[in-house]
Amino acid sequence: METSKYTLAQVAKTIDSALLKPEMTIAEVIAGCEMAKKYHVASICCRPADVALVAEQLKGSDVLVGTVVGFPHGSSSTKVKVFETALAVEEGAVEIDMVINIGYMKSGMYDEVRDEIAAVVKAAAGNPVKVILENAYLTKEEIVKACHLSEEAGAHYVKTSTGFAPTGALLEDVKLMRASVSPKMKVKSAGGVKNLDMLLEFMDAGVDRSGASATAAMLDEYIARFGA
Repeated sequence: METSKYTLAQVAKTIDSALLKPEMTIAEVIAGCEMAKKYHVASICCRPADVALVAEQLKGSDVLVGTVVGFPHGSSSTKVKVFETALAVEEGAVEIDMVINIGYMKSGMYDEVRDEIAAVVKAAAGNPVKVILENAYLTKEEIVKACHLSEEAGAHYVKTSTGFAPTGALLEDVKLMRASVSPKMKVKSAGGVKNLDMLLEFMDAGVDRSGASATAAMLDEYIARFGA
């Protein structure tokens, strides 16, 4: 049997299990919550309309409730993102994954991008905010700048992608993001984290969380290869 420098619990607690597909049924959401509790993952990242349901399903477990804001395109107004955030927290979300205004970022409207992130951080009322940069649309220089703006705005994580853009998490981008923020900031990979080797590679590169929909398959593979 192979050996791993990470325990099963350590690997599981890097996973934000994604329940974000628009066509998911409520039964599938509930099943996803049961799976998350079985494997003791870090969190469920669910659709905004499902926050109250997911919070009820996860009550008493060690799995956190997360949701998305301005998802997936980031083009909602700041007021809408702030309202979404406050409502999500009220309904039980304790982690917020927000998408930046990509058009503003591409336009060099850096003050507006920073101020919007700061407004969402304030609305989150102390709960962690993960800033989705959507790297598929950004240059390397813009990725670095977006990382700086996120940290200046008081966010807790920078995140690669929504999973709805042409490309998702890339190792080179993860390394760039890790190098572009201070040690107190965390990095989340998402979009295309589909197998255990990729997840472990991202952990080696300094990723603290990974969004994934193949959660059970990856953790079952860990058990098969390394044991429980």
